[in-house]
Formats: sequence, C-alpha cells, structure tokens
Amino acid sequence: MPTTAARASVTSPDDHILTVQEALEPLFLALEEEAEVKMIAAAVKAGWSAEDAVAAIDELRRTELLPGHRPH
Repeated sequence: MPTTAARASVTSPDDHILTVQEALEPLFLALEEEAEVKMIAAAVKAGWSAEDAVAAIDELRRTELLPGHRPH
C-alpha cells in the first residue's frame, strides 16, 4: 500500500504549471539543432561549403513549408 509521502509527491493534472508545448519545446529545439549540425557536417564532408549547406537546408525547410507540399 502506498505511503502518504508517496501519494503526496504525485502531481495532479490540475497542478501542472507548464503546457505540453512549453515542456517539449527545449527538447524539440535541441533535436532540431543536432540534426542541422549533422546535416552541415555531412555536407562539408562531401565537399560543400558550410554556407552552401546552410542555404540548402534553408531551402529544404522552405519547400517543406509550402502549401500543398506532399510528403514522399
């Protein structure tokens, strides 16, 4: 049987002070940054300049955000 201390440490849904978006945003941004660093590193290793790699990534993002874009 749970102790009173154990029950008291569980936060009810009504007591949450962060929204789901606020809680996930730091993780999302960290993953996005990690992915961009890896893409730039791969492009540089393939002979691209870092500037060209960043421009290509930006273009991919713009293309993905266009209305009517269909996933592959």
